[in-house]
Amino acid sequence: MAINLELPSTFDPTVERTHLAAEHIFRPISRKYDKGEHEYPTELDELGKLAKQARSKEKESDGDTAAAADAPSHNGPNMRALISAREMSWGDVGLLLSIPGQGLGNAAIAAVATEEQLERFSGVWAAMAITEPSFGSDSAAVSTTATRDGDDYVINGEKIFVTAGSRADHVVVWATVDRNAGRAAIKSFVVPMTTEGVTVARLEHKLGIRSSDTAVLRFENARVPADNLLGSPEVDTKKAFAGVMQTFDNTRPVVAAMAIGLGRAALEELRRMLEEAGHAIDYDKPAAAQHASVCEFIRLESDWEASWLHTVRAAWMADNKEPNSSEASMSKAKAGRTVTDITNKAVEVGSTAGFSETMLLEKWARDAKILDIFEGTQQIQQLIIARRVLGKSSADLR
Repeated sequence: MAINLELPSTFDPTVERTHLAAEHIFRPISRKYDKGEHEYPTELDELGKLAKQARSKEKESDGDTAAAADAPSHNGPNMRALISAREMSWGDVGLLLSIPGQGLGNAAIAAVATEEQLERFSGVWAAMAITEPSFGSDSAAVSTTATRDGDDYVINGEKIFVTAGSRADHVVVWATVDRNAGRAAIKSFVVPMTTEGVTVARLEHKLGIRSSDTAVLRFENARVPADNLLGSPEVDTKKAFAGVMQTFDNTRPVVAAMAIGLGRAALEELRRMLEEAGHAIDYDKPAAAQHASVCEFIRLESDWEASWLHTVRAAWMADNKEPNSSEASMSKAKAGRTVTDITNKAVEVGSTAGFSETMLLEKWARDAKILDIFEGTQQIQQLIIARRVLGKSSADLR
């Protein structure tokens, strides 16, 4: 049976629009905002407005596709987000993370919010606050508290590494509603950044994605309405934390797509350098019979293709309401490792040009590393995959 791996033509406008933005908006200012860390890229304001209009139209289209009686499966918003992330990350990952209205918190809202909440928060720009000073990838170790007080929750705690934490107008905060109930009591809350008691403590200086702000946020008796808790307020020891973690099933394939977009940019530059040096890539010859650098390129390109197929599968499953935790982690693990491999090799082959600021190669190598870390490190992804494959719980396999 033949399998068609081409993207449906319905996504052609998305590919064209996002790639043009990457080429003509992101690439020309990429180095500027890498050097001007913490400087807000005002060039993105108009792009943010256009993206919002496009998402509104695409939402209607995705709804029509999903509702079609003769369509047992479909490609919807997760696949579209994947394609957009891939194309725009070809231009600049940090600038993609800086587009107004497109925060990681928006993915959390889409994953677990009720219909009423989806409508109410449809126009917000939401960052996502999970990590704390006392833990990294162990999301179950959340110590920030949300205490019920009448019709409100009062949030106290500190969050670190919050992408778009100083620029977004809302933040999705992970907090526990009952420290004695363990991970089942961890809930996510939509908190306006204007809420009294919410402060930006500092902005981080980073290795890569410098155009994106990464903040430390403090919550001191920050009061939010009870209906800003996403999903169900009930502490269900069987389902509650799984519901919150569903956020990652949506966002990890998108992060993988960012890695794929950046990896493609580096592969294109690597191919150009090899051909300029007289080493053409011949797919009709065995890789081992060609120049060592060409052999390495073919290996990297095959890893890149595998990453893309993993990611497409994870997004398709999410669009079709199929459990995709394993596939989401596989896509993130494979793409994260591959993009660091590709960009480091491109710097190596580029020699002095690759290591200097005359090209974007050294920047891409710095940017690539975060794609192997955030939304769950390489080690965490492998642990999740192992649990799923072996049928083990988090208590059985740590």
